[in-house]
Amino acid sequence: MLVAVMALGFFGSGLSVFSAEVVRYAKFGAVGNGVTDDLEAIVKAHEFANQHGLPVKADDGATYYIGGKNKTAIIQTDTDWGTAKFIIDDTAVSNRNANIFNVQSSLKPFTLQGITTLKRNQAKIAAALPGPCVISVWNDRVKHFIRFGANQNNGSPQTDTFIAYPDGRVDTNTPIIWDFDQITKITAQPMDQKRLTITGGRFTTKANAVESKYSYFTRGIGIRRSNVVIDGVEHLVTGEGDHGAPYGGFLNFSACANVIVRNAILTGHKTYVTIGSAGRPVSMGTYDLSINQALNVSFINCKQSNDIKDRTRWGIIGSNFCKNLLLDRCSFSRFDAHQGVANATIRNSTLGHAGINAIGFGTLLVENCTLYGGSLISLRSDYGSTWQGDFIIKNCVYVPAGGNPVTAALIGGSYTGQHNFGYTCYMPRQITIDTLRIDDTNHPANYRGPAIFADFNSKFTNATYQEKYPNIKTEQVILKNVTTASGKPLRLSDNPFIFRNVKVVSTP
Repeated sequence: MLVAVMALGFFGSGLSVFSAEVVRYAKFGAVGNGVTDDLEAIVKAHEFANQHGLPVKADDGATYYIGGKNKTAIIQTDTDWGTAKFIIDDTAVSNRNANIFNVQSSLKPFTLQGITTLKRNQAKIAAALPGPCVISVWNDRVKHFIRFGANQNNGSPQTDTFIAYPDGRVDTNTPIIWDFDQITKITAQPMDQKRLTITGGRFTTKANAVESKYSYFTRGIGIRRSNVVIDGVEHLVTGEGDHGAPYGGFLNFSACANVIVRNAILTGHKTYVTIGSAGRPVSMGTYDLSINQALNVSFINCKQSNDIKDRTRWGIIGSNFCKNLLLDRCSFSRFDAHQGVANATIRNSTLGHAGINAIGFGTLLVENCTLYGGSLISLRSDYGSTWQGDFIIKNCVYVPAGGNPVTAALIGGSYTGQHNFGYTCYMPRQITIDTLRIDDTNHPANYRGPAIFADFNSKFTNATYQEKYPNIKTEQVILKNVTTASGKPLRLSDNPFIFRNVKVVSTP
């Protein structure tokens, strides 16, 4: 390694034999005074580290100012930011879509040839791969998630992401969840087997103040590599005024697998309003965590810097097309799966005003949690309130609407049966609730107690109502040790006709 450094002439730029083992930003011109723009030096430092397989270490006590230049530092080696601070100034930005850092594999993605169809739960694909790969597949000729409501749209191309092994076997923990009658694109991203670790770093974003419309800013850390651990990162936000564009995730994940974020402090962004696609005012989703086409992503012992019950702040997480998401020992304002998650676990955690919002497949397990949302679990009505699988809720406390006087429903959502979402919609096949305390101390007048299901369609009160696109209703609800602070019993629904065929089993 010493020879390589000498050959490149870096001793002349001030690098010592010791610093050849750890790359520091200062050696590439970073000042770290919180005023001078250090982004270019940071980019160069990581370029050198990547070329020579060296770790990067920030200087403790430094404050690195990052202005609005259209540059991204590529991280391919272990990086220790320690207690260093980073100021990301978004008040004047050349490219709002350019991450400050991208954690990126040196292994190049490639297009798979000869695969023209796929079947749900298919065990193997016809491909010889160089190693385990994240496979992403699309069919542009089929639309799913055709959104309903104020943010209505024409849907997204049929999409799936899974892990496949060298012989083409599909990882049983990331099964294929759709039938693809044809494929317009299929790619493979090789998975790095060596773990990459990023530690520390105290980031502050000076928020943008541009027009409040759907022009998302993504000026954070992009994770595009598998087998990554991010430990101890902090992100704060300052300078939010009465208008601004939303954010697409300070930590944003895509086309990766087996990623762990732990001991992180993140921030919920201020909610701004714009005019949606239906011509009506809508609150814009804005995120500090954004997860797309990612597999096996875990958040452990993470928390939010601001109040998780503050309704002026948008829910901190948004996700699409993911599998196996985990929250463990987290305190966040929300968990949200927009365009579907296959299997999710939330345990030992507290979720604030926006609660759990999800559609998807497989098993949603919620265990040892305190939940402050409007519903215990809300099935997103803009995507058909669909979950093809089971819910398991164990040892939880539910405080409806954060303690506001509401008539709560454990399973929220709505479904008219008149909109085509691009797929058959399901309600959870079986819902198991084992030990739930409902704190409905503060409730409205004439309160009859909480319901298992919300009124999913107030017009569907008898058999004369015709659903153009019927959904598949829940088969069974199993209740064990469900108690209420009010003493009122748990009811089926304000509209029991819809759920008349649901079998409710109460056990001691």
